[in-house]
Amino acid sequence: MKFTEEELLFIAGNQIARVATASREGQPHVVPVAYEFDGRAFYFGGWSLSTSLKFRNILGNEKVALVIDDVVSVRPWRPRGLEVRGTAKALNEGGRDYVMIVPTSKRSWGLGQGLRGWAGAGSRSG
Repeated sequence: MKFTEEELLFIAGNQIARVATASREGQPHVVPVAYEFDGRAFYFGGWSLSTSLKFRNILGNEKVALVIDDVVSVRPWRPRGLEVRGTAKALNEGGRDYVMIVPTSKRSWGLGQGLRGWAGAGSRSG
């Protein structure tokens, strides 16, 4: 998945995202995470990650969404954001648990000029 220059600057300029997971039964769960991005995938860890609900959900359902957003101005109203949908993998390196999210689609808004639509697999209106 390729990101635009505007999207890459926005990703680099933020540190917190919200990750949405769902249980095997479809129960949603959304939490903030501090993330890293290497140009192709997003990564996050955390204290006691392997016992967290988000980690357990990912083990049973790898489909996730990640949202990075902020508000530039209240008057006029200027929100900005990036939503990434993709697959998550629970990984362990050197005894440290972490999650890798590989994007399969993305949508951004308020970055630069105008709104951006979905890119990647599938489409969505609204």
